[in-house]
Amino acid sequence: MDASLLDVAITALSVLLEPERLFYLGMGTIIGLALGIMPGVGGVAGLALLLPFTFNLDAYSAFAFMLGLGAVTSTSDTIPAVLFGVPGTSASQATVLDGHSMAKNGEAGRALSAAYAASLIGGLWGAFLLGLTIPVLRPILLHINSPELLAFSIFGLSMVSALSGSMPLRGLSMAGFGILLSMVGGDPQTGQERWTFDTLYLVDDLPLLPVALGLFALPEICDVAARRTAISDTSKYELKEGMLVGLRDVLKNWWLVAKCGSLGAMIGAIPGLGSAVVDWFAYGYAAKSVKDADKTFGKGDVRGVIAPESANNAKEGGSLVPTIAFGVPGSASMALLLGGFMIHGLVPGKSMVTDNLDVTYTMVWSIALANILGAGLCFAFSGQFAKIATLRYTLVIPAIISIMMVGAYQASADWGDLFTLLIFGVVGWTMKHLKWPRPPLILGFVLGGIVEDYMRISYQIYEWAWVLKPVCAVMLTLAALSLLQPLFTRIFIKKEKVDIFAFSSPQFRLTDLFPVGLLGLLIWALVSSFGWDEESQGAPQVIILITLVIISITLSNAILRRGNAGYFEGSALDLSSDLGSLTRTSYNFRVLEFFLWLCGFLFAWWVGGILVASALFVIGYMRVRGDESLRMTTAYVVVIGCLIYFVFDQGFHIAWPESLVRTMFPELRGIIPTI
Repeated sequence: MDASLLDVAITALSVLLEPERLFYLGMGTIIGLALGIMPGVGGVAGLALLLPFTFNLDAYSAFAFMLGLGAVTSTSDTIPAVLFGVPGTSASQATVLDGHSMAKNGEAGRALSAAYAASLIGGLWGAFLLGLTIPVLRPILLHINSPELLAFSIFGLSMVSALSGSMPLRGLSMAGFGILLSMVGGDPQTGQERWTFDTLYLVDDLPLLPVALGLFALPEICDVAARRTAISDTSKYELKEGMLVGLRDVLKNWWLVAKCGSLGAMIGAIPGLGSAVVDWFAYGYAAKSVKDADKTFGKGDVRGVIAPESANNAKEGGSLVPTIAFGVPGSASMALLLGGFMIHGLVPGKSMVTDNLDVTYTMVWSIALANILGAGLCFAFSGQFAKIATLRYTLVIPAIISIMMVGAYQASADWGDLFTLLIFGVVGWTMKHLKWPRPPLILGFVLGGIVEDYMRISYQIYEWAWVLKPVCAVMLTLAALSLLQPLFTRIFIKKEKVDIFAFSSPQFRLTDLFPVGLLGLLIWALVSSFGWDEESQGAPQVIILITLVIISITLSNAILRRGNAGYFEGSALDLSSDLGSLTRTSYNFRVLEFFLWLCGFLFAWWVGGILVASALFVIGYMRVRGDESLRMTTAYVVVIGCLIYFVFDQGFHIAWPESLVRTMFPELRGIIPTI
């Protein structure tokens, strides 16, 4: 960085440190932290809410306000991920695996402390890298076209081998299903409707939020409800000691933080990837590279918290790169930031690194200072947050479910969001308890559409010559090595004898009905695809056939080799299932009961609106299931009702579905809100 750039950077910092601009930065940071805690809300909704309030601000204050919010939602989203197993935003999905396991082991304070420290360092590292790359932004990005983006996405898909534990075939099959789920909806090229069941909801594709909450959040809450205990009955460390241990963990793994922070910044700079996959990239990289990860990841390894947290905060700096250089948003939040550019008369491109360089560096400093302030506030209150893990389950579940339902609904403001949440909740719980890894499914779902789009564009422009482009060749080679690594490890490092013909007498178990059902679903999908336009059939049918082969091998392997001496089913890289002292039958009945509670919530919502539904759910669950006091229950209902009304109804102006009561008595619309 030459002297002139350094002078501009210092001047930008002095401008940002003026009291008025610090006030807006602080307000944005506090709002962002609050939104990150609420599952399903996230920074995009917050930025959309803030944008109108930036009209009367100068450019420095406006971007400090907006970036203060956007930079820290992926810091506080760790809190529900660790304590409840519920990702606060899509950027904290991977944190659930080890963070929630640590909370259940009595290490919530340690996990939160490590996450905050990693987020802080990752965010600062991302801002630093952004500051360094500003002079050379345009030349670098001009060399990245659709083939390179496709190669990066394929490399991301290859991470399924690291996210599958000792079950690579199951992981690959789930990734295949995830890709197929991403194809549900209209074909972007031909407009052909694919597996939409003639519903308008599915024409616009499945939204990520209810799918992710269903796969990862509902199963964990469901298990807490079935065990009927606190998330953690013990505390391994005193709160202050646990926080210090978490800090030492991050300092001890500083090299992992630096590598994952760099990875996060790089992925953030690639439009279309961003927060939905950056944590999985980092987690997969850590699972492949750190010592003994195959034995400890998914079971409460603090490195499984540090890796994704350092990456998902670093991505904010990376996502500003294409936004500033070309006006191409690196993420959904950056698309809203472009609205701020328009409001204040700024044009992305050359002017942002010449005439308006001071504004650009103000953005860099805003990200850095917001991370410092956000992490500091989280550290200050993490001791109190950690105590939540020891609360009675009847005090935790009603609030989480009420907020989760609203968060899932706002994905597209359709009843389909809530049905998707419940359906994928059942799927996620089944996969967890049958040891089918969930991370590859969500990774395939997020990257599937991106791969399909870039593949089509790359082939139309370059045909198959795109494979020979230098960056593409390197990334595809790395992807192939990543997929084959588990096999190489077994044969050449662990010296295992892999005898593919070592069969035994067939043994079929009830658990095999799950892959049988998957095969049936694939066959139906294949048959139904023959009725589409010929141009729309190719990619889906190829994925179906590959997935069919993989699941068939997986099922055959289990049935025909299960009787061998020493046969090991394998273990998924996922949260473990703890039945406590219950039998499997008793546990399953409790799970069924809880899903009936959720169905009752939706029924009450359909009849009387969200306020009525949440009130009835809180009263019913706390009084009937938990025998909580009337005073406690009443206070709980008031707090949840105020949160829904003031934040979601009056704040975000969510378009609530019309209830039965409103249909029958339209005059009540102006009297009772949210009906």
